[in-house]
Amino acid sequence: MGTNAVVYKKKKPASDIALDVFKVVFLTLVVVVCVYPFWNIFIISINDATDAIRGGLYFLPRKLSFASYKDILTRTTFLHSIIVTVARTAIGTPLAVLATTALAFVLSRKDLLLKKPITLFFIFTMYFGGGQVPYYMVLKNLGLLDSFWVYIFPNLISVYNMILVKNYIEGMPDALFEAAKIDGANDLVVFFKLVIPLSKPIIMTVALFVAIMHWNSWFDAYLYTNSQNLKVMQSILVEILNQYQTTGANQAANRTGQGITPDSIRMAATMVATIPIIMVYPFIQKYFVKGIMLGSVKS
Repeated sequence: MGTNAVVYKKKKPASDIALDVFKVVFLTLVVVVCVYPFWNIFIISINDATDAIRGGLYFLPRKLSFASYKDILTRTTFLHSIIVTVARTAIGTPLAVLATTALAFVLSRKDLLLKKPITLFFIFTMYFGGGQVPYYMVLKNLGLLDSFWVYIFPNLISVYNMILVKNYIEGMPDALFEAAKIDGANDLVVFFKLVIPLSKPIIMTVALFVAIMHWNSWFDAYLYTNSQNLKVMQSILVEILNQYQTTGANQAANRTGQGITPDSIRMAATMVATIPIIMVYPFIQKYFVKGIMLGSVKS
């Protein structure tokens, strides 16, 4: 004997529909506000500089030209600075993540002697420092000035990142560590075979923070290095921008005749500095939200 089932779909209240429409419209506006300026910079950077002076570039370039990119990318100093920046990011990021995670693991242990005072000592350094001159003298006495390692060693530990990782590790069940100890695992085994694999979301989040810091840093290259061979990409881009901003009217006119203006160089430099690091986001996006949420609040 068959039964006919009648399924009634509950109608959404008008207030819920209005709220859904509002959220879609609001988020669309947010996307436009965030994405469009970046898109506008991009189309200006690939448009002929002389034509761009007329204005009216909103969605697509009128006259395609890569003269500004060519001017930047064909400079020997800039090409070498890319190597320095990539090396700095590739070496500094894993070392910083390893050092930060190791410190976080130590401070997360309940049996650590004087755990609270030591933790407060690190937190104190987030709010108070000795100043730029003492910091410079410390680096000088350590022999780090005019050295590639001045980019690496001073940036190994970030207290903010350490707190994120520490809170994440403290949220792990104590039974995991107790079981590992019963099986004869020492602290190094626990750290490398238990903590690091289970902390992948927060580690990837911290790695993103550190990589962006290394990629975007330029001021330390001015303060702590004199050699042109140690200049990072961002500092060379700043020099290029300053060069075009301080150029005389005749030189600017000559550059304009070549399809290059200070504005076009500025736009191209922005894209060159931004696109590589943006390309990293899609690969770690799935870890980022989970890591930052679980690491920011202690369970």
